[in-house]
Amino acid sequence: MKQTHSIKIHQQLVNLDRPYIMAVLNVTPDSFYEGSRVTPAGIEQRVAQIISEGADWIDVGGYSSRPGADDISPKTEKERLMPALDMLASEYPQYPVSVDTFRADVANWAIENYNVAIINDISGGHLDPEILEVAGQHGVPYIGMHMRGTPQNMQQQTHYDDILRELTLYFAQMSERASSAGISDLIIDPGFGFAKTIDDNYLLLQRLRELLVLKKPILVGMSRKSMIYKPLNIRPEDSLHGTIALHTIALQNGASIIRVHDVSPAYQMAAVVNKTQKQYD
Repeated sequence: MKQTHSIKIHQQLVNLDRPYIMAVLNVTPDSFYEGSRVTPAGIEQRVAQIISEGADWIDVGGYSSRPGADDISPKTEKERLMPALDMLASEYPQYPVSVDTFRADVANWAIENYNVAIINDISGGHLDPEILEVAGQHGVPYIGMHMRGTPQNMQQQTHYDDILRELTLYFAQMSERASSAGISDLIIDPGFGFAKTIDDNYLLLQRLRELLVLKKPILVGMSRKSMIYKPLNIRPEDSLHGTIALHTIALQNGASIIRVHDVSPAYQMAAVVNKTQKQYD
């Protein structure tokens, strides 16, 4: 039976009783998929498209986490985020916005100044442990991802004796830390492509349902990643079909939320998966 979860967003209870779609809004100049990069001049048009195509949440990121990406200062990260967060707060004040950051200061700034509803942390609180306290103090859902090291060195840390056992223990410990910090709504992200080989990613997808033992909503993000385009010897620009296939498998294996670049295809896929999974009297 499919697990269902509820979380609070802007003090409203949200039932994750169908697949939820988180749309990527990259305000970085160097994210791995060129088609996802948005300049300040293009933000308004991109946001309108995302919303019209049916995304539930928008995840705004100003720090590229692709393997080997340059480290940037918190000041630069805020400067990149500001035009998008300004526009969203002004034009769509009730629309649930997530900030994709591992820095407590950036997360706190985004919540206090722009009413950001969700924190999405690629490091699971390991790069800046105070980010857990920020989420707890503000009462916002916290997405904690599995990663080893940093985006600059994570692909040198891909040896696992049992990847599912390690992730289960990692998220169990994260759950304890989140609870101690006052976080009521923890969402777990296995971190496809982060400190994992291509074979690790496919094994993790195949056995994703094992993480349901943690009784937390699972978010997955495989959109146009190298686990798709490298085995197929294609470019990220040509990997939409593979993305849809893998996100379909993830939803069938227990994921509640998919993080995507392409909203309309994901919306249609999620709708038919939900139709397939729905139980009738």
